[in-house]
Amino acid sequence: MNDMVSMSDRIPVTTERGERAVFCGLTSIIWLHRKIQDAFFLVIGSRTCAHLIQSAAGVMIFAEPRFATAILEERDLAGLADCNEELDRVVNDVISRRPDIKTVFLVGSCPSEVIKLDLDNAAARLSREHHGRIRVLSYSGSGIETTFTQGEDRCLQNMVPSLPSTESTAPELVVVGTLADVIEDQFRRLFDALGIKAVRFFPGRSSNDLPAIGKHTRVVLAQPFLSDTLRALSNRGALHIPSCFPIGAEGTLAWFKAIADEFHVEPSVFETVMASPLSRARAAVEKLLPTLQDKHIWFLPDSQLEIPIARFLANECGMRLGEIGTPYHDRYLMASEQALLPSAAHIVEGQDVDTQLERVRQAQPDLTVCGLGIANPLEAEGLRTKWSIELLFSPIQGFDQAADLAALFARPLRRAEKLRFTSCN
Repeated sequence: MNDMVSMSDRIPVTTERGERAVFCGLTSIIWLHRKIQDAFFLVIGSRTCAHLIQSAAGVMIFAEPRFATAILEERDLAGLADCNEELDRVVNDVISRRPDIKTVFLVGSCPSEVIKLDLDNAAARLSREHHGRIRVLSYSGSGIETTFTQGEDRCLQNMVPSLPSTESTAPELVVVGTLADVIEDQFRRLFDALGIKAVRFFPGRSSNDLPAIGKHTRVVLAQPFLSDTLRALSNRGALHIPSCFPIGAEGTLAWFKAIADEFHVEPSVFETVMASPLSRARAAVEKLLPTLQDKHIWFLPDSQLEIPIARFLANECGMRLGEIGTPYHDRYLMASEQALLPSAAHIVEGQDVDTQLERVRQAQPDLTVCGLGIANPLEAEGLRTKWSIELLFSPIQGFDQAADLAALFARPLRRAEKLRFTSCN
């Protein structure tokens, strides 16, 4: 370990650099394609890329999903074939077969970046050819530079230049980050009850549902891994509303409070609107406390959701925090979250997988949150794990999902208890 940095007098942050064990940004296609229902994601990569996405999605063989992989063969990698010519053919085939598609994303991978395939220019060329019918955009999902959640950040960042401009002087709210439709609907109802009517979600359910951005636009993040997207929106003139993230009752209440204060909602109105969902969330989580309280949980870096999840599990579920590992720690975005962490919390930014695994083995936590590649070996050693990727594939934001989120951590603990009981009998 090196480079000890103190974010505050309370919470130390250690930076660690070494070998990493994380998914690549291609994985984000799974939740992005579920959200943007008229978009097609075309990965320019290898057969390994195709197998990764297929396995992550769990798509049956007779289904026709809105993602695919254009396989780079040996001739492509050796520079003996015209990749752009083949790419044009594949994109034209997708467009002819799927008339419902309005946007095609060309997604870069490790192989396409190694051979320096210019997908930005390819996307611009294809957009010109299909102008008025379909939009073609590109972004990198390569594992060379990104962890798996940063794929969404790259995707949304590259969509920002396509967002229309507005000269409206009335404040408008844009909620940034992929949310399940059921959560978006819940949030919209609460915004309506608060009297905040001008609300857009980015990304929307359609790729053409693009919020307008201007100097009176207010943006709030629903996901903590969108640093570059926020920077791009700020460069367009939008104003960020700093807040916790809407995870658990505590975080969701603080998230809505930051928005309500920005839009000058009367405190009495805010309290009235929040009272019922807050009470429901707390009551639902309370039923899971006997399983979660006093259990020791450890986070290995994977998703950038680690700090908000740790805050929820410690403050609302009574779990004891071990190390909170996160692949990248944005000090600005995490300031509100960090202020709510227990004073004994310890954050580790980055990864040196071998030394981190040694600390897990020494600590013997009740539950370790980590990636799939690390989970199976730890399970074989008798340690219980929770796959961090489940936190992206499951609806976890908002009041009504607080108990569902807690249940994701209660299930492996209950399973471990049942196994112990069975072995004893």
